[in-house]
Amino acid sequence: QVQLVESGGGLVQAGGSLRLSCAASGIRFSNSNGGWYRQAPGKQRELVAQITRDGSTTYVDSVKGRFTISRNNLKTTVYLQMNSLKPEDTAIYYCNAASTTRAYWGQGTQVTVSS
Repeated sequence: QVQLVESGGGLVQAGGSLRLSCAASGIRFSNSNGGWYRQAPGKQRELVAQITRDGSTTYVDSVKGRFTISRNNLKTTVYLQMNSLKPEDTAIYYCNAASTTRAYWGQGTQVTVSS
């Protein structure tokens, strides 16, 4: 059974930092792509950052230079380091693991950035 558990969300002032973690069980990020998505109220869920099986990373333009996605050596946890946070980064952040056959989601963690 695959389970993704996010942590690290919270309330932070603009310009601050947060680090999100996604702990996986039943799947490893060496066999699947790991991603962070976010969904703000009234908006569609969007891909924020992704790390592929071979370690390549991609980011949505709005977070380039501010966010960094990484994973631990055991490939069981994916992180999202978020710096220089802006109010528009406020959203529920979801972890995603995508194998060749299906995708899995975490329950989400709230990130709120105050101005």
